[in-house]
Amino acid sequence: MPPNRRAFLAATTASVLTTTASTPAVAAPRSRPATARAALDELLAGNRRYAAGRPRHPHEERARRHVLAAGQHPFAVVVGCIDSRVPPELVFDQGIGDLLCIRTAGQVLDEAVLASVQYGVEELGVPLVLVLGHERCGAVAATLEHLRTGAPVPGHLALLVDEITPAALRTRAVPGDWADHTVRAHAAWVRDAIRADPAFTAAHVAAARFDLDSSLVTLLP
Repeated sequence: MPPNRRAFLAATTASVLTTTASTPAVAAPRSRPATARAALDELLAGNRRYAAGRPRHPHEERARRHVLAAGQHPFAVVVGCIDSRVPPELVFDQGIGDLLCIRTAGQVLDEAVLASVQYGVEELGVPLVLVLGHERCGAVAATLEHLRTGAPVPGHLALLVDEITPAALRTRAVPGDWADHTVRAHAAWVRDAIRADPAFTAAHVAAARFDLDSSLVTLLP
């Protein structure tokens, strides 16, 4: 073989090997839970890992990001609070592309939230919507303070108080922790409001409470 031909082949082979080495392997998309029950089981199993201090931090590798660049297939919608202590992906030990998270203070509903849930259910085929309230919610605390004192609520915060007040009034006379009763009642109300909307009949809708002390998520009746 002529020397220049050998040199060309050697250079081409080196180029191919270099390109292959620098390109991440493309992993096949992980099959997501196919049913709402399987999706809920996956979330609760991940939460147990998180609470026990043994999270896996799945689906964060470079190859995973490469696959997801072509499209997403989350298996659950989580409607949660903006509280910095309750990030759904960490609380449920899930990774990139697993959850569609919609967060407002006190997981208060508005048209943008409902449209986002509808996108997940109708366009992405997500089988589960989980409403996640949490212990010591600041939006709930502000609502109870307003009801106790009658003090005016400034600016846009009035929307939060208006939306959470019905749950607070329903639980005011219940013995025990008024704030925690309100957290539970409001999360259940949000769940029921989403359930009642015909736009979401294709998905199962559940509600849960996150405990800041134990880091455990408990489903609400």
